[in-house]
Amino acid sequence: MHGTENPSAWLQRWSHLIAPGSTVLDVACGAGRHMRYLAACGHQVIGVDRNPEAVALAQAFGPVTCADIENGPWPFSGQRFGCVLVTHYLWRALLPTLVDSVAPGGVLIYETFAAGNETVGKPSRPDFLLQAGELLSLTQGLRTVAYEDGFEATPERFVQRIVAVRPALSGAVQRWPLHAT
Repeated sequence: MHGTENPSAWLQRWSHLIAPGSTVLDVACGAGRHMRYLAACGHQVIGVDRNPEAVALAQAFGPVTCADIENGPWPFSGQRFGCVLVTHYLWRALLPTLVDSVAPGGVLIYETFAAGNETVGKPSRPDFLLQAGELLSLTQGLRTVAYEDGFEATPERFVQRIVAVRPALSGAVQRWPLHAT
């Protein structure tokens, strides 16, 4: 089942940017592979997924809402999170809501498939593939710390990834380290 494999290398690389003890929202969390990882890092994790079987597994790592976020209301309306995490999921209509759900000082960690993936496997429908630079344009209100858009050989896939932070409300200069210390 999706969500039982190891956590994303992108998440592992950038999780140091999540403030200690933050509340993290894992969107389309599957069986909770990222919830498990982030809970072990000391974060409060919340998940959302529409698959009841996956939700039952993910609940071992924190509260999970079973909801169809594509056809129903956003279950976290008005809430902000220290991190919003999305991997291998794309519903364009929800992207502005996800960006808005990042709290001041919080981080968006997002990765999914990109155009070109139709040449090597699934997903292959344009609805599920980001266009060149799409994440950059959708996160203009945040500060981009890292961005990738390209092809990976193992496994073969085209991906687009971003780590973007919402500056804290204070006027202090913030530092977003490119590597964990």
